[in-house]
Amino acid sequence: MRFQNLIAAAVFSLSATAQAEIRVPEGFAVSLLADELGATRHLAVSDSGVVYASLMRPVQGHGLVALVDSDGDGAADQRHYFGEGSGTGLAIHNGYLYFSSDTEVKRYRLGDAPVPTSAPETIVSGFAPQSQHATKPMTFDGKGNMYVTVGAPSNACQEKPRTPGSPGLNPCPQLESQSGIWRFAADKPGQRHGVDGERYATGIRNGLAMDWNHSAGALYFASHGRDQLSQLYPKYFNDAKNAELPAEEFHRAVPGGDYGWPFTYWDPMANARMLAPEYGGDGSKRADAGKYRDPLIGFPAHWAPNDLIFYTSDRFPERYRDGAFLAFHGSWNRAPLPQAGFNVVFVPMNGKGEVSGKWSVFADGFHGKDSNNRPTGLAQGPDGALYIADDRNGHIWKVTYEG
Repeated sequence: MRFQNLIAAAVFSLSATAQAEIRVPEGFAVSLLADELGATRHLAVSDSGVVYASLMRPVQGHGLVALVDSDGDGAADQRHYFGEGSGTGLAIHNGYLYFSSDTEVKRYRLGDAPVPTSAPETIVSGFAPQSQHATKPMTFDGKGNMYVTVGAPSNACQEKPRTPGSPGLNPCPQLESQSGIWRFAADKPGQRHGVDGERYATGIRNGLAMDWNHSAGALYFASHGRDQLSQLYPKYFNDAKNAELPAEEFHRAVPGGDYGWPFTYWDPMANARMLAPEYGGDGSKRADAGKYRDPLIGFPAHWAPNDLIFYTSDRFPERYRDGAFLAFHGSWNRAPLPQAGFNVVFVPMNGKGEVSGKWSVFADGFHGKDSNNRPTGLAQGPDGALYIADDRNGHIWKVTYEG
């Protein structure tokens, strides 16, 4: 699938350490807030403009970093590492900085200083350790609820994981406490997964990109689709089909909704939900109509959506208001065809949360011959700026509108 509405790009050369020329639409400008931070994952920005980033691996023994641009030149002149562990999930809610490891969600009370002085408290624990899709991003609905993604610990719930021809388990036990989104009380310490909270949506392989749309009053997510169709089922899929299947699905979540993993996948060429080969599919058999939710958009295969935010400021042109930005980490499973993704996409949406136009690539140039950055985190600053994090080289870019 080719890009839709390829951008008329204005190229902004960054510092030598950035090793990339980020292309954005005309009228926008890009500055490098910080680099060489470590593997920065998700982002959060305080009302005072402090940029927080979670780290996939500890730096100086810490899993979080706070960045301050005290002179307003677009580059952080202060960086403070703090906190314990490492992870991905990060959000600011009701004066607290929430962060997660693979097995817990904790929070710090924020004060006047960039680095919290309070001890962290555990909000939810008890998530099972898993070797795949273990990160725990979170978002909040403003009504006292926190939503946490719990990824699937496998590719397709096979009897023998990633083994050619191995059938899928039915029922799939991974759906009981994983492979979905759970809702917990946002401000109640000491909750445990499996005891507290409730499953909000199921059949989601890895809904790493997730955000609450306050304008629409609804939860949205984009999930990583399954891998290795041609390697596991060469009878039905060749390498060309594997490169384009399945779509990365963008959804509006509904309570109790089933999004089809591991029994199905979305075919963007057929514009239909197909039966997975582990469960009797052959590349042409469609899943039961109406049993599973259809996506709002089927993005190209294997792009790996890692973060999602809804833009609420009036600092960008009007068309961006209420729209969605998604960070795509980039593919590994399109070989021998070229890998793809490694960009930030914009989806026009209205105040009701409906897609109102074709999606387009908003920012790219992160990954190429002379650079290997992989976008993974997004945040909106109090001044309306868009922040983009990269977890390969530890960059954070700031995008502003100058037109």
